[in-house]
Amino acid sequence: MRMALDLAARARGRTSPNPMVGAVIVKDGLVLGSGFHSAAGRPHAEVEALNDAASAGLDVRGATLYVTLEPCCHYGRTPPCTDAVIKSGITRVVAAMQDPNPLVSGKGFSALKSAGITVEVGVCENEAHALNEVYIKYITTKRPFVLLKCAMSLDGKIRTALGESKYITSEESRCKVHSLRNEMDAVMVGVGTVIADDPLLTVRLTDNACNTGESEGMASSIRNPIRIIVDSRLRLPLDSKVLSGTSRTIIATTVTAEKEASHRALALKQKGAEIWPLPERDRRVDIVRLMEKCGASGITSILLEGGPTLAAAALSAGIADKVLFFYAPMIFGGVTVPGPVGGEGASYIRDAVRLDRVEVGRSGPDIWVSGYVVGID
Repeated sequence: MRMALDLAARARGRTSPNPMVGAVIVKDGLVLGSGFHSAAGRPHAEVEALNDAASAGLDVRGATLYVTLEPCCHYGRTPPCTDAVIKSGITRVVAAMQDPNPLVSGKGFSALKSAGITVEVGVCENEAHALNEVYIKYITTKRPFVLLKCAMSLDGKIRTALGESKYITSEESRCKVHSLRNEMDAVMVGVGTVIADDPLLTVRLTDNACNTGESEGMASSIRNPIRIIVDSRLRLPLDSKVLSGTSRTIIATTVTAEKEASHRALALKQKGAEIWPLPERDRRVDIVRLMEKCGASGITSILLEGGPTLAAAALSAGIADKVLFFYAPMIFGGVTVPGPVGGEGASYIRDAVRLDRVEVGRSGPDIWVSGYVVGID
């Protein structure tokens, strides 16, 4: 099963909106075939494993199939995997977890059992859940999985007293962020971040310093995420770098702003951007409605990189599933120098946003801390 999980992870960031799945066929202690789902529309892991065995002329009848997720039993872009497994003569299926997709959930196992195949579920289940946390969130809520990333000094400052912010964290940390962009469907920032830093929000992993091995074995080449700019008043400069290149750029604004600044909206559209007019809350884009719109548009994961205001809004609205904070070994100081999360802040300790499953690691000279926001599915 761990071999199947490793295979599945090779397609990280490439299967959206489908899950990552790996499969291994074993008979008499020997691996007969293996495979993984490489991209939406491509053959599923079970079929790839069966094809791998067939290409070697190996007989899988009476074998055991180890698979990281319940085999599908419905027609999508590809035929049901349960049909292929039953037809192959495999007599035992060991799955890490049940598929939360209502079209499949439990039905795939039932189809296999009805055909006389022995089914076991729950081997390495926690690892399988972690592997497909994006898919699980999206398929059960129809909203994207949101990872809030922040970078700061050791004393929690995102810039110096004079406003200098490039670059606080190390090259190794920046490469890790680019790897995350390479895996996520979209990257999102507030317009204030664009005005201040004029970022490209693309993936740059070609330098030797970024050859961290995190993207090794991926099913396809590097690709840039969708760029989402939250701009409640359509202040985005027309010469911003996010309006260049071929990457899809979405500007989330309010219905009011689109009407009152229709000329700006038209100019941004002419630059190639999509304008998403959304309801507002407290004179800003309703970020919950934005997540619903993203989910309906097939965006399953978002790396939220931008600004104290947007970070505070995400945490307050409960849309952030996980946080990743990078701390550089330097101290800026300054009473008025901002931290990574703005807003009014917690009035009492009991009101603080709490994290679970916290991990700590090193990225070059930096320290990173990650954790899941308590109360978020």
